[in-house]
Amino acid sequence: MRLLFVTQKLDADDPVLAQTVDLVRELAQRFEQVDVLCDAEGRHEAWPNVRVRTFGAPSRVGRGARFLRGASASLLPKATRPDAVFVHMIPLFVLLLAPLAKALRRPILLWYTHWHASRALRASVPLLDAALSVSAGSFPIATRKLVPTGHAIDVGRFAPRDRGADPRLRLLALGRSARWKGYDTMLDAVERAVRHGTDARLEIRGPALTGDERDHRLELERRVTDSPELRDRVRIEPPLARDELPALLAGADALLSATQPRGSETLDKVVYEAAACEVPVLASNDALKEFLAGLPLELSFPPRDAQSLAERIVALDAAGPEVRAETGRELRRRVVEGHSVGSWADAVRRIVAGQGPK
Repeated sequence: MRLLFVTQKLDADDPVLAQTVDLVRELAQRFEQVDVLCDAEGRHEAWPNVRVRTFGAPSRVGRGARFLRGASASLLPKATRPDAVFVHMIPLFVLLLAPLAKALRRPILLWYTHWHASRALRASVPLLDAALSVSAGSFPIATRKLVPTGHAIDVGRFAPRDRGADPRLRLLALGRSARWKGYDTMLDAVERAVRHGTDARLEIRGPALTGDERDHRLELERRVTDSPELRDRVRIEPPLARDELPALLAGADALLSATQPRGSETLDKVVYEAAACEVPVLASNDALKEFLAGLPLELSFPPRDAQSLAERIVALDAAGPEVRAETGRELRRRVVEGHSVGSWADAVRRIVAGQGPK
């Protein structure tokens, strides 16, 4: 079987889209040929059965024209025609590809995991043969076409490591400086935990990609500077390169994820990456309650509830390294079982085989 994979960027150094490289690598092991059509190409492995075409251009019209030329170059030759089109996260690509794909009777699959049901997404769903997402809760439109696949975590790279014997509680938060990420809740909670006597440190890392995100980052930095409890305990830093992320996660005692209701359906992959590293995750996302249930430690807390998060941090510290390690081992088992990049790629292949050219 052959596949056309359409995405924004194929770049291991991208702070947001680096995981796309993992997806293509695993798909290349399960399909005879994978054609990648992307806006931009950066650093990635060289796979013998992967062809990459880019459609980046200075203008929107130019990008659209190059996009259609790239899609046609993959879809029109009958001898190498893909069995399906797989669109990664961008519903607009579905709308652009649909006329040609439908004319050639090639099924269209969309992977999408986000809280926002845009007009483009709503318009694209009727054109899809299958909608793929982490779970039913991570796809914002009810549809019978939805196929839950779990996340796609590289459990070989994201694996446990020795954390050393630092007596301080090392907390980590990763992601864009978006307001709905709940960093203000984290700061309030750490401040309260410190006042309770917990010797905690928090490291926040991630990009600020928009004007509002840059403004919010400055607000967070001022909040840290103005607090005696936080000033020497919280660091707000740029994102690390993709290759450095597993070691950063594995060295933490816990990951904090305080997404607010607007973003609570977005099952952030960093939660599963941390869990794969056997790192407990304190999370406010309702959709994660089942994943975090039945563990030695209570890890869920209500959105925007700094007091509950502070209580979880204090309890995490009091539990000690052995209980935290036991919690982490069970979390990794759950990721390996249902959220590995290998099981994700297997699911994609099964879906493509089941759809087939019509």
